Amino acid sequence: MTTTLRLAASDDAAAIAELCRASVLELFPAYYDSQQTASSSVHTAALDQTLIEDGTYFVHDVDGDLVACGGWSRRNKLYNATDAGADDRLLDPRHEPARIRAMFVRADWTRRGLGRAILEACVDAARAEGFRTLALMATLPGVPLYEAFGFVAVERAVLTLPDGVHVDAVAMRRPIE
Repeated sequence: MTTTLRLAASDDAAAIAELCRASVLELFPAYYDSQQTASSSVHTAALDQTLIEDGTYFVHDVDGDLVACGGWSRRNKLYNATDAGADDRLLDPRHEPARIRAMFVRADWTRRGLGRAILEACVDAARAEGFRTLALMATLPGVPLYEAFGFVAVERAVLTLPDGVHVDAVAMRRPIE
């Protein structure tokens, strides 16, 4: 089957939300315990509608079925579980990195280059807006993809989700060449 990479539209929101939740429930148990997985399926997988509204969120579509999603942001929010009142100001591309955000793939579509294709689209779009660096906060299942794409770990972190559950994560960066 052939996938189509395209920008997400507002009418994709329900399918994206379900894809994100299913991805967490299927892929996180290899890295996190059941409480962390359940909490992440609510908080980490929550759709940030701003990404769609800003035109910076991509989906892989197979005959109308979404199998992967992810994007970038020109805003200061680093990851989905960030407090809704967080600083979402526009970043200065001359001095601040664009953010890679909300990367999810359906478990039966992993290891097919979908995440890499989304990252390539993000790099191209961020470069076109003058950004020179990308930053992200990776949950553990995403670290191998990001490392393979040239991201380097800046520091390990423990994120406290809104319900008080802690999950290990890795802050990462990559220059845009």
